[in-house]
Amino acid sequence: MTLKVEGDPGYGSASARAPFTDLDGSETVPLLIPEDQPQQYIWKPLSRDELEKCAGGPEWNKFRSRLILCFWIVWLIMLGTAIAIIIQSPREVSPSLHWWQKDVFYRLQPALFMVADSDEVSPISRMSERLQYLRSLGVGTVILEGFFRHDRSPANLTEIDQSLGTLPQLTQLIIESRKAGVRVMLDLCELDLFEQESDNDTKVWSGSSENIQYSLRYWLEYGVSGFGICDTDAAFSAKTLMEWNVLMLEFSSQDDERILMVRQASNTLPALKVSNITVNGSLVELVTKSVIPPSHHLLSAAEVAEAMEASLQTPQEHWPSWTVGGRVPWELQRAILVLIMTLPGTPVIKYGDEVNPIQEQLNQPLALFQSLIQSRAREEALHFGRFTFLPFNDSMSSSGLNSTVTPPLAFLRSWGCVHFLVLFNLGSEPHTLDPDWAPSLPEGGVFVISTGLDRFGPVSLRSIKMQPHEAIVIKLFESDKSS
Repeated sequence: MTLKVEGDPGYGSASARAPFTDLDGSETVPLLIPEDQPQQYIWKPLSRDELEKCAGGPEWNKFRSRLILCFWIVWLIMLGTAIAIIIQSPREVSPSLHWWQKDVFYRLQPALFMVADSDEVSPISRMSERLQYLRSLGVGTVILEGFFRHDRSPANLTEIDQSLGTLPQLTQLIIESRKAGVRVMLDLCELDLFEQESDNDTKVWSGSSENIQYSLRYWLEYGVSGFGICDTDAAFSAKTLMEWNVLMLEFSSQDDERILMVRQASNTLPALKVSNITVNGSLVELVTKSVIPPSHHLLSAAEVAEAMEASLQTPQEHWPSWTVGGRVPWELQRAILVLIMTLPGTPVIKYGDEVNPIQEQLNQPLALFQSLIQSRAREEALHFGRFTFLPFNDSMSSSGLNSTVTPPLAFLRSWGCVHFLVLFNLGSEPHTLDPDWAPSLPEGGVFVISTGLDRFGPVSLRSIKMQPHEAIVIKLFESDKSS
Protein backbone atom coordinates (compact mmCIF):
# COMPACT_ATOMS: atom_id res chain seq x y z
CA MET A 1 0.00 0.00 0.00
CA THR A 2 1.24 3.33 -0.95
CA LEU A 3 1.50 5.87 1.98
CA LYS A 4 0.74 9.35 0.97
CA VAL A 5 1.92 12.20 3.08
CA GLU A 6 0.78 15.77 2.70
CA GLY A 7 3.36 18.42 3.15
CA ASP A 8 6.53 19.73 1.71
CA PRO A 9 7.53 17.83 -1.37
CA GLY A 10 11.12 18.20 -0.41
CA TYR A 11 10.65 16.48 2.93
CA GLY A 12 12.65 13.30 3.04
CA SER A 13 14.56 14.06 -0.21
CA ALA A 14 18.27 13.77 -0.52
CA SER A 15 18.66 17.46 -0.76
CA ALA A 16 16.85 18.05 2.47
CA ARG A 17 17.43 14.87 4.41
CA ALA A 18 17.34 14.60 8.10
CA PRO A 19 20.48 15.49 9.93
CA PHE A 20 21.01 11.88 11.09
CA THR A 21 20.82 10.01 7.73
CA ASP A 22 23.25 8.18 5.51
CA LEU A 23 23.87 8.97 1.92
CA ASP A 24 21.49 6.28 0.86
CA GLY A 25 18.73 7.98 2.76
CA SER A 26 18.46 5.59 5.66
CA GLU A 27 18.23 7.03 9.16
CA THR A 28 21.14 6.53 11.59
CA VAL A 29 21.79 7.04 15.32
CA PRO A 30 24.44 9.65 16.26
CA LEU A 31 27.73 8.22 17.55
CA LEU A 32 28.37 9.07 21.27
CA ILE A 33 32.08 9.60 21.97
CA PRO A 34 32.91 9.51 25.71
CA GLU A 35 34.87 12.42 27.11
CA ASP A 36 38.39 11.88 28.45
CA GLN A 37 38.32 11.15 32.24
CA PRO A 38 40.76 13.29 34.34
CA GLN A 39 43.74 11.29 35.43
CA GLN A 40 43.77 10.75 39.25
CA TYR A 41 46.92 12.23 40.91
CA ILE A 42 48.76 9.89 43.17
CA TRP A 43 50.98 11.68 45.80
CA LYS A 44 54.42 10.35 46.37
CA PRO A 45 57.46 11.86 48.11
CA LEU A 46 60.21 13.50 46.17
CA SER A 47 63.38 11.62 45.61
CA ARG A 48 66.74 12.87 46.79
CA ASP A 49 67.66 14.09 43.31
CA GLU A 50 64.35 15.92 42.99
CA LEU A 51 64.82 17.57 46.41
CA GLU A 52 68.31 18.76 45.56
CA LYS A 53 66.99 20.05 42.24
CA CYS A 54 64.25 22.05 44.01
CA ALA A 55 66.69 23.38 46.61
CA GLY A 56 69.05 24.68 44.00
CA GLY A 57 71.51 21.85 43.89
CA PRO A 58 74.01 20.32 46.30
CA GLU A 59 76.10 23.53 46.56
CA TRP A 60 73.16 25.59 47.79
CA ASN A 61 72.32 22.89 50.31
CA LYS A 62 75.82 23.11 51.79
CA PHE A 63 75.68 26.92 51.92
CA ARG A 64 72.35 26.84 53.70
CA SER A 65 73.68 24.39 56.29
CA ARG A 66 76.65 26.64 56.97
CA LEU A 67 74.39 29.66 57.28
CA ILE A 68 72.25 27.93 59.91
CA LEU A 69 75.39 26.90 61.78
CA CYS A 70 76.65 30.49 61.80
CA PHE A 71 73.28 31.69 63.14
CA TRP A 72 73.41 29.35 66.11
CA ILE A 73 77.04 30.24 66.83
CA VAL A 74 76.23 33.98 66.85
CA TRP A 75 73.15 33.35 69.02
CA LEU A 76 75.20 31.43 71.59
CA ILE A 77 77.82 34.20 71.66
CA MET A 78 75.13 36.83 72.30
CA LEU A 79 73.59 34.69 75.05
CA GLY A 80 76.93 34.21 76.75
CA THR A 81 77.67 37.94 76.54
CA ALA A 82 74.30 38.81 78.11
CA ILE A 83 74.87 36.33 80.95
CA ALA A 84 78.37 37.74 81.57
CA ILE A 85 77.03 41.30 81.72
CA ILE A 86 74.33 40.31 84.20
CA ILE A 87 76.81 38.44 86.41
CA GLN A 88 79.45 41.17 86.39
CA SER A 89 77.07 44.12 86.75
CA PRO A 90 76.58 45.38 90.34
CA ARG A 91 73.25 44.49 91.86
CA GLU A 92 71.50 45.01 95.16
CA VAL A 93 71.54 42.02 97.48
CA SER A 94 68.79 41.90 100.08
CA PRO A 95 70.37 41.95 103.54
CA SER A 96 69.70 39.24 106.08
CA LEU A 97 67.60 40.97 108.72
CA HIS A 98 67.03 40.04 112.35
CA TRP A 99 63.51 39.77 113.71
CA TRP A 100 63.84 43.11 115.51
CA GLN A 101 64.62 44.71 112.15
CA LYS A 102 61.57 43.17 110.48
CA ASP A 103 58.90 43.62 113.15
CA VAL A 104 56.75 46.60 113.94
CA PHE A 105 56.91 47.32 117.70
CA TYR A 106 53.82 48.31 119.68
CA ARG A 107 53.98 50.03 123.06
CA LEU A 108 51.21 48.91 125.40
CA GLN A 109 50.42 50.06 128.93
CA PRO A 110 48.06 47.95 131.06
CA ALA A 111 46.83 51.05 132.91
CA LEU A 112 44.99 52.02 129.71
CA PHE A 113 42.75 48.98 130.17
CA MET A 114 41.71 49.80 133.71
CA VAL A 115 37.95 50.26 134.07
CA ALA A 116 36.48 52.06 137.07
CA ASP A 117 34.32 49.99 139.44
CA SER A 118 35.32 46.77 137.73
CA ASP A 119 37.21 44.16 139.72
CA GLU A 120 36.07 41.12 137.77
CA VAL A 121 38.47 41.40 134.84
CA SER A 122 42.03 42.64 135.34
CA PRO A 123 43.82 44.88 132.82
CA ILE A 124 46.20 42.00 132.01
CA SER A 125 43.25 39.79 131.06
CA ARG A 126 41.89 42.54 128.81
CA MET A 127 45.29 42.80 127.17
CA SER A 128 45.20 39.05 126.45
CA GLU A 129 41.98 39.60 124.55
CA ARG A 130 43.77 42.10 122.29
CA LEU A 131 46.43 39.69 121.06
CA GLN A 132 44.55 38.58 117.95
CA TYR A 133 43.74 42.19 117.19
CA LEU A 134 47.44 43.11 117.32
CA ARG A 135 48.38 40.15 115.17
CA SER A 136 45.75 41.09 112.59
CA LEU A 137 47.32 44.54 112.37
CA GLY A 138 50.70 43.04 111.54
CA VAL A 139 52.35 43.92 114.85
CA GLY A 140 55.27 41.61 115.57
CA THR A 141 56.46 42.73 119.02
CA VAL A 142 54.68 44.25 122.02
CA ILE A 143 56.55 46.35 124.58
CA LEU A 144 54.78 46.04 127.94
CA GLU A 145 55.21 49.20 129.99
CA GLY A 146 54.29 50.13 133.54
CA PHE A 147 54.05 46.67 135.08
CA PHE A 148 56.59 47.25 137.84
CA ARG A 149 56.20 49.68 140.71
CA HIS A 150 58.28 52.84 140.58
CA ASP A 151 57.95 53.68 144.26
CA ARG A 152 60.37 51.03 145.45
CA SER A 153 64.14 51.18 145.45
CA PRO A 154 65.53 48.87 144.37
CA ALA A 155 62.63 47.67 142.22
CA ASN A 156 61.60 44.03 142.45
CA LEU A 157 61.34 42.67 138.90
CA THR A 158 59.50 39.55 140.03
CA GLU A 159 56.69 41.53 141.62
CA ILE A 160 54.17 43.52 139.57
CA ASP A 161 51.63 46.17 140.46
CA GLN A 162 48.71 44.28 141.99
CA SER A 163 46.20 46.76 140.58
CA LEU A 164 47.05 45.47 137.12
CA GLY A 165 46.76 41.76 137.87
CA THR A 166 48.75 38.92 139.30
CA LEU A 167 52.14 37.53 138.40
CA PRO A 168 50.66 34.27 137.02
CA GLN A 169 48.37 36.33 134.78
CA LEU A 170 51.35 38.20 133.36
CA THR A 171 53.32 35.02 132.71
CA GLN A 172 50.24 33.53 131.04
CA LEU A 173 49.96 36.65 128.87
CA ILE A 174 53.56 36.18 127.73
CA ILE A 175 52.95 32.50 126.91
CA GLU A 176 49.76 33.28 124.97
CA SER A 177 51.51 36.06 123.07
CA ARG A 178 54.24 33.70 121.92
CA LYS A 179 51.60 31.22 120.75
CA ALA A 180 49.84 34.00 118.82
CA GLY A 181 53.10 34.90 117.05
CA VAL A 182 53.65 38.16 118.96
CA ARG A 183 56.91 38.65 120.84
CA VAL A 184 56.95 40.38 124.22
CA MET A 185 59.51 42.79 125.63
CA LEU A 186 59.46 44.27 129.13
CA ASP A 187 60.15 47.95 129.62
CA LEU A 188 62.37 48.74 132.63
CA CYS A 189 62.74 52.47 132.02
CA GLU A 190 62.92 54.79 135.02
CA LEU A 191 63.07 51.92 137.51
CA ASP A 192 65.50 52.08 140.42
CA LEU A 193 67.18 48.76 139.80
CA PHE A 194 70.03 49.65 142.13
CA GLU A 195 69.78 50.92 145.66
CA GLN A 196 70.80 54.54 145.92
CA GLU A 197 73.16 55.57 148.73
CA SER A 198 74.86 58.83 149.63
CA ASP A 199 78.60 59.16 150.07
CA ASN A 200 79.95 62.70 150.73
CA ASP A 201 77.13 64.33 148.79
CA THR A 202 77.79 61.95 145.90
CA LYS A 203 75.23 59.45 144.72
CA VAL A 204 76.54 55.90 144.70
CA TRP A 205 74.62 53.01 143.20
CA SER A 206 74.89 49.73 145.00
CA GLY A 207 72.98 46.52 144.92
CA SER A 208 73.21 42.90 144.08
CA SER A 209 73.85 42.28 140.40
CA GLU A 210 73.00 38.64 141.01
CA ASN A 211 69.48 39.54 142.14
CA ILE A 212 68.86 41.56 138.99
CA GLN A 213 70.18 38.82 136.75
CA TYR A 214 68.01 36.32 138.60
CA SER A 215 64.94 38.45 137.82
CA LEU A 216 65.92 38.82 134.17
CA ARG A 217 66.52 35.10 133.89
CA TYR A 218 63.08 34.49 135.39
CA TRP A 219 61.38 36.39 132.58
CA LEU A 220 63.63 35.02 129.85
CA GLU A 221 62.64 31.50 130.85
CA TYR A 222 59.00 32.41 130.26
CA GLY A 223 59.81 33.58 126.73
CA VAL A 224 60.40 37.32 127.03
CA SER A 225 62.32 38.46 123.94
CA GLY A 226 64.23 41.27 125.62
CA PHE A 227 64.24 44.30 127.85
CA GLY A 228 64.16 48.03 127.34
CA ILE A 229 65.88 50.71 129.41
CA CYS A 230 66.44 54.45 129.12
CA ASP A 231 69.76 56.14 128.53
CA THR A 232 69.16 58.11 131.74
CA ASP A 233 68.89 54.97 133.90
CA ALA A 234 71.65 53.78 136.18
CA ALA A 235 71.55 50.46 134.32
CA PHE A 236 72.83 52.22 131.21
CA SER A 237 76.49 51.54 131.90
CA ALA A 238 79.09 49.49 130.14
CA LYS A 239 79.45 47.06 133.03
CA THR A 240 75.72 46.41 133.40
CA LEU A 241 75.05 46.13 129.68
CA MET A 242 77.90 43.67 129.19
CA GLU A 243 76.59 41.49 132.03
CA TRP A 244 73.09 41.56 130.59
CA ASN A 245 74.40 40.76 127.10
CA VAL A 246 75.97 37.56 128.39
CA LEU A 247 72.56 36.60 129.74
CA MET A 248 70.87 37.46 126.41
CA LEU A 249 73.32 35.25 124.54
CA GLU A 250 72.64 32.38 126.90
CA PHE A 251 68.95 32.35 126.02
CA SER A 252 69.33 33.29 122.35
CA SER A 253 69.10 30.90 119.44
CA GLN A 254 69.41 31.37 115.70
CA ASP A 255 65.67 31.87 115.27
CA ASP A 256 64.97 33.48 118.63
CA GLU A 257 67.41 36.21 119.59
CA ARG A 258 67.02 38.01 122.91
CA ILE A 259 67.89 41.69 122.72
CA LEU A 260 68.44 44.86 124.72
CA MET A 261 66.73 48.07 123.67
CA VAL A 262 67.55 51.62 124.76
CA ARG A 263 65.13 54.54 124.60
CA GLN A 264 67.15 57.66 123.91
CA ALA A 265 65.84 60.65 125.85
CA SER A 266 68.71 63.02 125.06
CA ASN A 267 69.98 64.21 121.70
CA THR A 268 72.98 61.88 121.86
CA LEU A 269 73.67 58.73 123.80
CA PRO A 270 76.09 59.03 126.72
CA ALA A 271 79.50 57.65 125.88
CA LEU A 272 80.19 54.15 127.16
CA LYS A 273 83.72 53.11 128.06
CA VAL A 274 83.99 49.56 126.80
CA SER A 275 86.99 47.44 126.00
CA ASN A 276 85.23 44.96 123.76
CA ILE A 277 82.04 44.76 121.74
CA THR A 278 79.76 41.79 122.23
CA VAL A 279 76.58 41.59 120.17
CA ASN A 280 76.14 42.84 116.59
CA GLY A 281 78.95 45.37 117.02
CA SER A 282 77.18 47.09 119.91
CA LEU A 283 76.12 46.55 123.51
CA VAL A 284 72.48 47.06 122.51
CA GLU A 285 70.59 46.02 119.39
CA LEU A 286 68.10 48.88 119.14
CA VAL A 287 68.26 52.54 120.09
CA THR A 288 64.84 54.18 119.87
CA LYS A 289 64.84 57.89 119.13
CA SER A 290 61.96 60.34 119.18
CA VAL A 291 61.35 61.83 115.75
CA ILE A 292 59.34 64.47 117.60
CA PRO A 293 61.07 65.42 120.87
CA PRO A 294 59.11 65.07 124.14
CA SER A 295 57.27 68.20 125.20
CA HIS A 296 54.80 69.23 127.88
CA HIS A 297 52.74 71.36 125.50
CA LEU A 298 51.02 70.72 122.20
CA LEU A 299 53.46 71.46 119.39
CA SER A 300 52.52 73.69 116.49
CA ALA A 301 52.83 72.66 112.85
CA ALA A 302 55.97 74.79 112.47
CA GLU A 303 57.58 73.16 115.53
CA VAL A 304 56.70 69.69 114.27
CA ALA A 305 58.15 70.49 110.82
CA GLU A 306 61.34 71.85 112.39
CA ALA A 307 61.76 68.75 114.56
CA MET A 308 61.08 66.46 111.60
CA GLU A 309 63.62 68.24 109.42
CA ALA A 310 66.26 68.01 112.14
CA SER A 311 65.64 64.28 112.52
CA LEU A 312 65.70 63.67 108.77
CA GLN A 313 69.01 65.50 108.35
CA THR A 314 70.74 63.60 111.16
CA PRO A 315 72.86 60.76 109.72
CA GLN A 316 72.26 57.31 111.19
CA GLU A 317 75.28 55.06 111.72
CA HIS A 318 73.42 51.92 112.76
CA TRP A 319 69.96 50.47 112.32
CA PRO A 320 67.71 53.06 114.00
CA SER A 321 64.35 52.85 115.69
CA TRP A 322 61.77 55.62 115.77
CA THR A 323 58.86 56.66 117.95
CA VAL A 324 56.84 59.81 118.63
CA GLY A 325 57.84 61.54 121.83
CA GLY A 326 56.11 64.91 121.69
CA ARG A 327 52.45 65.84 121.53
CA VAL A 328 51.29 66.77 118.04
CA PRO A 329 47.94 68.20 116.88
CA TRP A 330 45.38 65.59 115.89
CA GLU A 331 45.34 66.81 112.28
CA LEU A 332 49.06 65.95 111.99
CA GLN A 333 48.87 62.50 113.56
CA ARG A 334 48.24 60.77 110.23
CA ALA A 335 51.25 62.46 108.63
CA ILE A 336 53.46 61.51 111.59
CA LEU A 337 52.29 57.89 111.27
CA VAL A 338 53.34 57.91 107.61
CA LEU A 339 56.72 59.33 108.67
CA ILE A 340 57.35 56.66 111.32
CA MET A 341 56.41 53.82 108.94
CA THR A 342 58.49 55.05 105.99
CA LEU A 343 61.70 56.06 107.77
CA PRO A 344 64.58 53.54 107.68
CA GLY A 345 64.67 51.42 110.81
CA THR A 346 62.22 49.83 113.21
CA PRO A 347 58.98 51.74 113.88
CA VAL A 348 57.69 51.81 117.46
CA ILE A 349 53.98 52.63 117.60
CA LYS A 350 52.20 53.45 120.82
CA TYR A 351 48.71 52.34 121.70
CA GLY A 352 46.07 54.21 119.71
CA ASP A 353 48.37 55.60 117.00
CA GLU A 354 47.04 53.05 114.51
CA VAL A 355 43.52 54.49 114.68
CA ASN A 356 42.71 57.21 112.15
CA PRO A 357 40.07 59.49 113.70
CA ILE A 358 38.94 60.85 110.33
CA GLN A 359 38.61 57.45 108.66
CA GLU A 360 36.88 56.18 111.78
CA GLN A 361 33.82 58.12 110.67
CA LEU A 362 33.86 56.04 107.46
CA ASN A 363 34.19 52.76 109.39
CA GLN A 364 37.80 52.46 108.21
CA PRO A 365 39.82 53.52 111.27
CA LEU A 366 42.70 51.12 110.56
CA ALA A 367 42.91 51.47 106.77
CA LEU A 368 45.90 53.86 106.75
CA PHE A 369 47.94 51.86 109.25
CA GLN A 370 47.25 48.56 107.49
CA SER A 371 48.18 50.06 104.13
CA LEU A 372 51.47 51.35 105.57
CA ILE A 373 52.40 48.11 107.29
CA GLN A 374 51.61 46.07 104.17
CA SER A 375 53.66 48.38 101.95
CA ARG A 376 56.61 48.20 104.34
CA ALA A 377 56.49 44.40 104.35
CA ARG A 378 56.12 44.18 100.57
CA GLU A 379 58.51 46.87 99.32
CA GLU A 380 62.22 46.44 99.96
CA ALA A 381 62.88 50.13 99.32
CA LEU A 382 60.54 51.17 102.15
CA HIS A 383 61.91 48.52 104.51
CA PHE A 384 65.69 48.74 104.19
CA GLY A 385 66.31 50.95 101.16
CA ARG A 386 68.69 53.89 101.03
CA PHE A 387 67.51 57.17 102.51
CA THR A 388 68.01 60.53 100.78
CA PHE A 389 66.73 63.76 102.26
CA LEU A 390 65.39 66.18 99.63
CA PRO A 391 65.58 69.78 100.87
CA PHE A 392 63.07 72.38 99.72
CA ASN A 393 63.75 76.04 99.08
CA ASP A 394 61.75 79.06 98.01
CA SER A 395 61.96 78.22 94.33
CA MET A 396 60.52 74.73 94.76
CA SER A 397 56.99 75.79 95.57
CA SER A 398 54.78 77.89 93.36
CA SER A 399 52.78 78.97 96.40
CA GLY A 400 55.56 81.32 97.45
CA LEU A 401 56.99 80.15 100.76
CA ASN A 402 57.58 82.79 103.43
CA SER A 403 58.47 82.88 107.08
CA THR A 404 54.86 82.30 108.18
CA VAL A 405 54.24 79.28 105.93
CA THR A 406 55.33 75.81 107.01
CA PRO A 407 57.57 74.47 104.23
CA PRO A 408 56.99 70.98 102.82
CA LEU A 409 59.39 68.12 103.53
CA ALA A 410 60.44 65.23 101.33
CA PHE A 411 62.79 62.26 101.23
CA LEU A 412 63.53 59.38 98.90
CA ARG A 413 63.75 55.66 99.67
CA SER A 414 65.61 53.64 97.02
CA TRP A 415 66.54 50.04 96.44
CA GLY A 416 67.97 49.05 93.08
CA CYS A 417 65.79 50.58 90.39
CA VAL A 418 62.83 51.11 92.72
CA HIS A 419 62.31 54.56 94.24
CA PHE A 420 59.65 55.86 96.62
CA LEU A 421 59.10 59.57 97.12
CA VAL A 422 57.58 60.60 100.47
CA LEU A 423 56.16 64.14 100.66
CA PHE A 424 54.78 66.06 103.66
CA ASN A 425 52.81 69.27 103.87
CA LEU A 426 52.32 69.97 107.58
CA GLY A 427 51.02 73.50 107.11
CA SER A 428 47.46 74.72 106.89
CA GLU A 429 47.87 76.02 103.32
CA PRO A 430 48.02 73.93 100.13
CA HIS A 431 51.28 73.71 98.20
CA THR A 432 51.66 73.25 94.47
CA LEU A 433 55.13 72.02 93.59
CA ASP A 434 57.05 73.93 90.99
CA PRO A 435 57.27 72.14 87.59
CA ASP A 436 61.08 72.28 87.77
CA TRP A 437 61.19 70.72 91.22
CA ALA A 438 63.67 67.82 91.58
CA PRO A 439 64.80 67.61 87.94
CA SER A 440 66.90 64.53 88.67
CA LEU A 441 63.82 62.46 89.60
CA PRO A 442 61.59 60.66 87.10
CA GLU A 443 58.76 62.80 85.81
CA GLY A 444 55.97 60.43 86.79
CA GLY A 445 54.90 57.80 89.23
CA VAL A 446 51.88 56.22 90.83
CA PHE A 447 50.23 56.98 94.16
CA VAL A 448 50.78 54.31 96.82
CA ILE A 449 49.56 55.90 100.04
CA SER A 450 47.99 59.19 101.07
CA THR A 451 46.80 60.28 104.48
CA GLY A 452 43.31 60.85 103.11
CA LEU A 453 43.31 57.52 101.25
CA ASP A 454 41.87 59.46 98.30
CA ARG A 455 44.74 59.50 95.79
CA PHE A 456 44.96 56.74 93.21
CA GLY A 457 46.55 56.07 89.83
CA PRO A 458 49.42 57.73 87.95
CA VAL A 459 50.70 61.20 88.77
CA SER A 460 53.15 63.71 87.33
CA LEU A 461 55.69 65.13 89.77
CA ARG A 462 55.49 68.45 87.95
CA SER A 463 51.86 69.03 88.86
CA ILE A 464 51.35 67.81 92.43
CA LYS A 465 49.16 69.94 94.64
CA MET A 466 49.52 68.94 98.25
CA GLN A 467 46.59 69.52 100.58
CA PRO A 468 47.02 70.90 104.13
CA HIS A 469 48.32 68.40 106.73
CA GLU A 470 48.83 65.80 104.02
CA ALA A 471 51.48 63.11 103.49
CA ILE A 472 51.72 61.07 100.30
CA VAL A 473 53.91 58.20 99.12
CA ILE A 474 54.61 57.87 95.39
CA LYS A 475 56.31 54.96 93.65
CA LEU A 476 58.36 56.50 90.87
CA PHE A 477 58.49 55.08 87.37
CA GLU A 478 61.85 53.79 86.20
CA SER A 479 63.79 56.35 84.25
CA ASP A 480 67.33 57.00 83.12
CA LYS A 481 67.13 60.22 85.16
CA SER A 482 66.34 58.50 88.41
CA SER A 483 68.85 58.99 91.16
